[in-house]
Amino acid sequence: MDTGLQGKHVLVPGASAGIGLAVAQAVAREGADVVLAARRGDVVREEAARLPSAIGVEIDMTDDGAPAELVAAAEEAFGPVDVLVLNGGGPPPGPAADLDDAQVMAAVHQLLVQHQRLVSLVLPGMRERAWGRVIGMGSSGVQSPIANLALSNIGRAGLAGYLKTLAGEVAADGVTVNMVLPGRIGTDRVDALDAATAKRTGRSVEEVRAASMAGIPAGRYGRPEEFAAAVTFLASEPASFITGEQLRCDGGMSRSY
Repeated sequence: MDTGLQGKHVLVPGASAGIGLAVAQAVAREGADVVLAARRGDVVREEAARLPSAIGVEIDMTDDGAPAELVAAAEEAFGPVDVLVLNGGGPPPGPAADLDDAQVMAAVHQLLVQHQRLVSLVLPGMRERAWGRVIGMGSSGVQSPIANLALSNIGRAGLAGYLKTLAGEVAADGVTVNMVLPGRIGTDRVDALDAATAKRTGRSVEEVRAASMAGIPAGRYGRPEEFAAAVTFLASEPASFITGEQLRCDGGMSRSY
């Protein structure tokens, strides 16, 4: 399949590891120019150097000015952004009953506000060119809230509502807006969550992982490259009639339709 991504400009925050890095590598293989961004500047610069056409940008996406700074760097390197991937780290685990105002505001800022700011900076150009892709990295918690991940559930659900609303507003302009919802993908983030669950419950990490896998029909955690393939398809030209969707990549873990 010809993805049509040759020469397209793709921006991927949170690209120093895990699904963000896997997405950057996948679209690069399709001939896209890629901007990898993360706080670990040395890592994203090293990873970018391994790709055919890419740069690494050191940035902390929790800073208010980060979206404008990042988009400016991307445009200086390659030109207007064609594909925007909304990705980044998640807030710490914890129950809903113990939240305070500061924690909730920080999660919403991280998972919704900063992503909305990125979209607002690149969307006008996408609409003018009549082609664009906005792809949010979500969580299975968007459709079925996950116990002890209250902050993630709140912030990602807000992003899902924003993206679904936006999708209907820009579809006629050639811009698609979708989310990909990972289940248990083998990343550092999932390792950290498994470790936190083990500490909270008094079980070993191995026991926690085994229990998680028992609830996944595929019988294993997903691989970052499998998740990246789903994102790459939604970014492609053949996916131009798919918008406003939430695509699960979870090995059948979610039992809802």
